[in-house]
Amino acid sequence: MSRLGTETAFEVLAKARALEAQGRSIIHLEIGEPDFDTPPSVVHAGLSALQHGETHYTPSAGVPELREAIAAHLNKTRHLAVDPGQVIVTPGAKPIMFYAMLALLDEGDEAIFPDPGFPIYSSMITFAGAKAVPLVLREKNDFSPDLDELRSLLTDRTKLIVLNSPENPTGGVLSQTMIREIAHIARARDLWVLADEIYAEILYEGTHHSILREDGMAERTILLDGFSKTFAMTGWRLGYGVFPWPLVDPVTKLIANSVSCTATFTQRAGAAALTNRPPEVAEMVKAFRERRDATVLGLNKIDGITCREPKGAFYVFPNITGLGLGDSATVQDRVLREAGVAGLAGTAFGAGGEGHLRLSYANSLPNLQTALTRIGEWAHAARDGRSTSVAAAGRITSADR
Repeated sequence: MSRLGTETAFEVLAKARALEAQGRSIIHLEIGEPDFDTPPSVVHAGLSALQHGETHYTPSAGVPELREAIAAHLNKTRHLAVDPGQVIVTPGAKPIMFYAMLALLDEGDEAIFPDPGFPIYSSMITFAGAKAVPLVLREKNDFSPDLDELRSLLTDRTKLIVLNSPENPTGGVLSQTMIREIAHIARARDLWVLADEIYAEILYEGTHHSILREDGMAERTILLDGFSKTFAMTGWRLGYGVFPWPLVDPVTKLIANSVSCTATFTQRAGAAALTNRPPEVAEMVKAFRERRDATVLGLNKIDGITCREPKGAFYVFPNITGLGLGDSATVQDRVLREAGVAGLAGTAFGAGGEGHLRLSYANSLPNLQTALTRIGEWAHAARDGRSTSVAAAGRITSADR
């Protein structure tokens, strides 16, 4: 159990809630979930399934209708060649990481993961008994990996590379050229790839490039995706993976031994979302783009903070080293306590995140503008050595959520 890590976002959320219980106003930019409701048509499909008695077990890999809808969706939108039989449905997308790593990694193996990156990657690698090897994503490279550095990390024990594009926490996107080079490395070294594409449909420019489409990658790639981000369905717990044929039966056994199956009504809702794509999805992405633009602009106006423009997901990853106010964890804590804005230290996503904060712009534009004002006033006061409590100045008067 000591091998397991966690998600700092939930720890910061608990601290923020405690401050709110004391009467403080906190703007929440720490949790990575859309602030939009699940589209009504999707909710209706789930309710209808419940009302028609679909409250029983399903096949462990998922109901055929959803697996078929997922394969058709991927083949149409990402130009893949996925058979429904390769699709395995899970309660949320995290189990795909868990099952893939349990299935592939043995004691002594090594797996390369992005740093900064989603913290559960390294947690699951280590839990499986393997060595987690960080591939640092640097701001100067627009948070894309250095291929020479990737090659230098490979050893005879390397078995798996984890990719995430668009990426959490940076919003970085891997180019088609980068994807092809990584595919070449994976083929040459006979490596598995876990491609986390959970944010693939929250993209602000260009098109998404899946490594699964590259020559020779279908037999060595696990594609991870789900409904939480695209369809604002975080609480529904619905994810899926596309597995090479030799892994389908073993991973299905892992499901049978752990969660048995995914809730039927949730799967029916997911099938409806893919079959009749709700217009609210495009509206949500449009809103995220507007919020991204406003957030990046506002952060870059604050002395001591610089912020690159993310190309996907709904996070910014500003550089806060110019503030000169301590490490990322210190700034995270002070911004929460003194400015009333909950964000995450870049180091919550690995040592490579030092010098940054992650802020989610999955919040209303007015709240984001208020958060930017608070951070700017706090930073100015803190650097001048004056009182840094925005609350003390009487500016927090209502519950901004």
